[in-house]
Amino acid sequence: MGRIAIFDMDGTLIDSGRDITLSINYVRERCYGLPPLSITEVVDAINAPCRNLSEIFYATTTYEASARNRFEEHYYDQCIQNVTSYEGIEDVLKYLTQQGFSMGVATNAPGIFARRMLNHLGLSDFFSLIVGADDVQTPKPHPQMLQKILEYHAFDSGTDYAWMIGDNSKDMEAAEQAGILGIFAGWGFSSQGAGDYFAEHPKELLRIITEGK
Repeated sequence: MGRIAIFDMDGTLIDSGRDITLSINYVRERCYGLPPLSITEVVDAINAPCRNLSEIFYATTTYEASARNRFEEHYYDQCIQNVTSYEGIEDVLKYLTQQGFSMGVATNAPGIFARRMLNHLGLSDFFSLIVGADDVQTPKPHPQMLQKILEYHAFDSGTDYAWMIGDNSKDMEAAEQAGILGIFAGWGFSSQGAGDYFAEHPKELLRIITEGK
């Protein structure tokens, strides 16, 4: 019997809101002459189920290549300045590792930033596979990221158990389409959401996973 836990990254494993906001505001000022947004405004926009982030962040319907390049250049250094893992996350990852779980990360952030941040925080070694938006053709809510991780671990739906843990409706939709259970993470960017299960704190994951297998 295999047991696989797949985690979203931003707002689930790590609190990256401040650094994302600083880089977005850098682009707003340098490329568009716009005033800064608050962390709350940025995080709420990121987690909204339906939105055009280019319009919200940069007042343009299209994410222009110049703005994208400026953001990525700035964020590469910025992304490890203030980022932290959520309280209890590392203990949960250690416990799951000790219990023989396989773990992966499925994030809509570019893989280069995901691996850089998780490595900076000392978390990357917990995961056998870190899949970013640029590592697949279609990011979440499409299940392709999750399927890639499940296939890597030779997941058998008849004998194995798998969970997707995330703070966004896209995570839960991807889990449903991949045919695995979704656990909504209520401690990060979103305090409310619906999945097969809801966890207010990372340590609740252990109870849910134990009872759900």
